[in-house]
Amino acid sequence: MTKSLVTGAAGFIGSNLVEYLLDQGHKTYRCLHSHYQHKQFLDQGHEIVCVDNESANNDKFYWSNDSRVCNVSGDITDYQFMKNVFTGVDYVFHLAAESRLQPAIENPINAVNKNCVGTTVALQCAREAGVKRFIYSSTSSGYGNNPYPNVETQPDDCLNPYSASKVAGEKFCKMYSNLYGLETVVLRYFNVFGQRSPSRGQYAPVISIFQRQKEAGEPLTIVGDGSQRRDFVHVKDVARANYLASIMPLKGKVGEVFNVGSGKRYSIKDIADAISDNQVSIPTRSGEMDTTFADITKVGEVLGWKPEIDVIDWIKK
Repeated sequence: MTKSLVTGAAGFIGSNLVEYLLDQGHKTYRCLHSHYQHKQFLDQGHEIVCVDNESANNDKFYWSNDSRVCNVSGDITDYQFMKNVFTGVDYVFHLAAESRLQPAIENPINAVNKNCVGTTVALQCAREAGVKRFIYSSTSSGYGNNPYPNVETQPDDCLNPYSASKVAGEKFCKMYSNLYGLETVVLRYFNVFGQRSPSRGQYAPVISIFQRQKEAGEPLTIVGDGSQRRDFVHVKDVARANYLASIMPLKGKVGEVFNVGSGKRYSIKDIADAISDNQVSIPTRSGEMDTTFADITKVGEVLGWKPEIDVIDWIKK
């Protein structure tokens, strides 16, 4: 029986990934979050361990009553705890992180602890457990002000503690592959949207904020003039990229970075216009990139992945 472990499993992307894996007919799963609960799936041939600390306001195990899932709640920086969780695991999907830009800017120590220390602990536990492959969720923020479309060979240009800490995790993945022989894959996500995206709080993703504001009859709050352009990729497409990263031959690309985006860019104003004409402008924020735009050639050639869901089509459906 194959066993997979998903850290950050109660979060936006993590919960969608677990659902996707279940849909592929995997038998048993374990998922890691932050209190200690165990459940097992007995009706499929794969086990998933879901790990998370359920620290975000919206984070919860969506499958708590699903007998197919094993949920584990704990701290990813706790080596002894993580070592026990990794026992017998074949594949790791590491999503647990401080994944929001502004909180990382306000508390860089916390971001480094979660994103650097937590990732190193996960890599070390994976190495000791004999994990077959480790899939690391990273961010397009590492490209900074590089010319676009962003291609994986561009130099890092980290503009804030969030991107710096996530890119540091990428370097540890590459090092663990080169030094210890652990197969790693790094997926750099662009702007992810879709079901369960948080809509509350000042750091929620823009599409979710706009949709909540429209439902409440409020004006959409556009940062500046809304000319910032983003490459939006649906969370189901991201989940599929993770799955392919775990099963496809890597063709000599172990430890390397793969862009996961749509290969398109829309302005924030484009997104707002697709949702509502009731709009107001708010002040710009420091540390944010003007444009994100992915070159997705490599991920298509190596992993056989391409996006299927367009953001404007999804909004208007």
